[in-house]
Amino acid sequence: MALGYDKPLYVLPFDHRATFSKNMFGWQEPLSPDQTAEVAAVKQVIYDAFKAAVKGGVPKDHAGILVDEQFGTAILHDAHKQGFITSCPAEKSGQHEFHFEYGESFAQHIEKFDPTFCKVLVRYNPEGDKEMNRRQAARLKQLSDFLHQSKRLYMFELLVPAEPAQLQRLGNDKKAYDRELRPALMAQAIHELQDAGVEADVWKIEGIERKEDCQKIVAAARRGGRDHVGCIVLGRGEDDRKVREWLTTAVDVPGFIGFAVGRTVFWDPLVNYRANKVTRDTAVAQIAANYRSWVDVFEKAR
Repeated sequence: MALGYDKPLYVLPFDHRATFSKNMFGWQEPLSPDQTAEVAAVKQVIYDAFKAAVKGGVPKDHAGILVDEQFGTAILHDAHKQGFITSCPAEKSGQHEFHFEYGESFAQHIEKFDPTFCKVLVRYNPEGDKEMNRRQAARLKQLSDFLHQSKRLYMFELLVPAEPAQLQRLGNDKKAYDRELRPALMAQAIHELQDAGVEADVWKIEGIERKEDCQKIVAAARRGGRDHVGCIVLGRGEDDRKVREWLTTAVDVPGFIGFAVGRTVFWDPLVNYRANKVTRDTAVAQIAANYRSWVDVFEKAR
């Protein structure tokens, strides 16, 4: 059974790997050591902004980072030393099916950084490829067992991409899918994963339009005595207005404890910094202010 985590949790995620180097720099994997160092230096800007936000009043006990080993080794070591909430991804980047980034040696990599949370990003549609779902669930249970035996927390980012037939039923309207179909599919996916022995402490959930659907997701996450399991809203790279809508909908639903919003917070300031339109200090200040503004949504509601 999940240990659960129900304290406020405001995560700044910048564990993007393949998409980051490709979309920010225009590079393809594998990267050279120089390229890797350049990506790592840009991620350091985000981390400096996070530290500035905490220094500026974001509660340290509730503020967390999510960053990868490939570009964030130094950041993870420093954050651990400073006593910040840390999360590391365990999934191989940019795959349709969940695979461990480091194969069977996943446990050694988790132990090396000792993060507060180990995070997975998983695409799982209950009406999708049943065999793939079974394979994924088996790997995810393996991770679940390891984390709970070693008293670590499991953060599960659940994406439920539309199947072609599901979209067809809604006239290929993605917004209609997000509103009408996805919430029930998410609850079903959570049930199926729990039944397969996958016990998340925090479910990282794509934004939901309606409060009653938020309540159903919490009910799924907390069913069967999982009373302390939390849910957080992810940003999905959406614009400011959309993310604000999602957070405002979720904020007063008990069980929704915070957010993990990344690209919406840091992308534009970083693009401008790399184009020499703003200084590094300005980029840091802008990212810190953006992150702080999402924290305020939750803090005010609390």
